[in-house]
Amino acid sequence: MTLRKIFAGFLPTAAAWLAVMAIAPALAQNYPTRAITLIVPAAAGGPTDAVSRLIAESMTRTLGQQIIVENAGGAGGTIGMARVAKATPDGYTIAVWHIGQATAPSLYKDLRYNVIDDFDSIGRIADVPMTIVGKTALEAKNIKELIAWIKANKAAVTYAHAGIGSAAHLCALMFMHAINVQLTAVSYRGTGPALTDLMGGQFDMMCDQTTTTAAQIKGGKIKGYAATTKQRLAVLPDLPTLDESGLKGFEVSAWHAMWAPKGLPPEAAQKLTAALQTAIKDDKIRERLAALGADPVKPEQATPQALSAHLKAEIAKWSPVIEAAGVKAN
Repeated sequence: MTLRKIFAGFLPTAAAWLAVMAIAPALAQNYPTRAITLIVPAAAGGPTDAVSRLIAESMTRTLGQQIIVENAGGAGGTIGMARVAKATPDGYTIAVWHIGQATAPSLYKDLRYNVIDDFDSIGRIADVPMTIVGKTALEAKNIKELIAWIKANKAAVTYAHAGIGSAAHLCALMFMHAINVQLTAVSYRGTGPALTDLMGGQFDMMCDQTTTTAAQIKGGKIKGYAATTKQRLAVLPDLPTLDESGLKGFEVSAWHAMWAPKGLPPEAAQKLTAALQTAIKDDKIRERLAALGADPVKPEQATPQALSAHLKAEIAKWSPVIEAAGVKAN
């Protein structure tokens, strides 16, 4: 076969590839051209699902294409996030998850993805504050008295959480780490049943999100001892923070953020981040998030760079706490 024939056969193939390469940027610039799937690695009806649907509603309007929320719960969110990690990085599969993205590497010994290397950050969305609460029968009148009582009776003190890796579990681990005690845990399948039993006096205390505790504190059905934020909560202004009560630097919130599979086209990444920022600037969305007990982040925090830095900082914060507690999930 002559060189002329070889090149003659090659040229059409090369031309086809050049045509595809020329079209690809245009397709990316027109993104999105079809519906986007937003994976929520938790059950429908919970705080993360509620936050995700509000954001999806706003981003749908901005992007001009439907964002379809799909719940893929199980195994502390790792099933859903593994699915996202393996998805095609074209901007049509994204995810909203929370603090669990930072704690998964320490909690799961056989994690099927790398939380940093397998995802592109889109931006943070909102923080949900936590509260230290107890049953009404506890004699401690404030957080300092509660800590003193815990240290004096630690062998008998019980706390509840909504499952390994849940925000309630992580907050309790951080609290025990801060006051240097280990307490007996009572694990529930969800916050609802745990809160019901706390109101019934079945265990002593727990740490959970304001979305579930604020109304019960106000109603006198449980005792509120402290908030886990640096500043006092607008919804519970009389509740002191752990930081002001002596546990300097203590800060835990169930923060939420958006990710995509690694390798997202720059144009798609920019449009997703811009749509997310539009959502958190929307007064109506902010009001509805506040009604859920969530605090929308500032626009400068809803960026890929800010989320990447926050994730790394959270991994560094939580890794020693989880390792010290000796907690491992299957």
